[in-house]
Amino acid sequence: MDARRRRVAAQLLDRTHTLGLVGAVRHLLAVQAQDPAAVPLALRARVPGATAAELETARRQGDLVRCWGPRGTLHLVARDDLDWLYPLVKPNPAHSLRRLRQLGVDRAEPARAATALAGQGPLTKAELGERLGAGGQAIVHLAMLAAAEGLVVLGPERAGKPTYVHAADWLGAPLPTRPRDGALERLVARYRAAHEPAGPADLAAWSGLPLAPLRTAWQPSTADTREAGPVVRLLPAFDEYLLGWRTRDHAVAPEHRKLVHPGGGIIKAAVLVDGRVAGTWTRAGDRIDVQPFAPLPDLTAEIEDLRRFTGK
Repeated sequence: MDARRRRVAAQLLDRTHTLGLVGAVRHLLAVQAQDPAAVPLALRARVPGATAAELETARRQGDLVRCWGPRGTLHLVARDDLDWLYPLVKPNPAHSLRRLRQLGVDRAEPARAATALAGQGPLTKAELGERLGAGGQAIVHLAMLAAAEGLVVLGPERAGKPTYVHAADWLGAPLPTRPRDGALERLVARYRAAHEPAGPADLAAWSGLPLAPLRTAWQPSTADTREAGPVVRLLPAFDEYLLGWRTRDHAVAPEHRKLVHPGGGIIKAAVLVDGRVAGTWTRAGDRIDVQPFAPLPDLTAEIEDLRRFTGK
């Protein structure tokens, strides 16, 4: 079997499923969301006919929640997966405590941000900072301390800026923080369904969890093993197809690595042709510029679909 084509199918990039936006996020387990503008484009590439308005509605209704997740990075997660997944991948408070000490913040406790947000609705970083009497990175790390206790998630963006909200206000209750029995085995099964073929080291790299317990929980998979047919997609920056495994070797040729991930944690928007990155692309307003690595197939349909989705 062709591993690359299997991963394209597992990632829904062949668009043969009719899962809808929430179902697609649930299948993918968690969608990288450190760049809010990239999230809609990642789902557009996987869900035929989806609209940005539908995604906004799902987030405002709390069906999809932006929160800290795998590797301590912001992800979009289906609400009904949070009860078992969040305790496994919630932020580690040690990093935030260390950073807050470096920033000279003397009141570093989870209740500080949670109290500032309680009953206030989603607040921007500046608004939360004003209530906390803090600025810069200190605001984010105080919010992360509260998130480690299940007390803070992110709300929908306001004018393109992230917002923070008390989890109980937004979702009806704080997020659980104690792992459930069988959660690790469930993580393995769900990860494999969206990433097969994969191994324990891939899941460790994706989740940030230790490798040893993942090896113990690794069991024969019942994941779909079909292969995708021909696929041409415009992937956004930080797309899961380029971040979901221990390496990007399946997707990016060695000679193109620096063009796709130049360093500093940057993963560029990419043109995907049959599971292989064949170029990068940028967008300014309604203009889409493609930087090909080799001759490309016709991108007209994909560009038009992207414009339909974004309204630009």
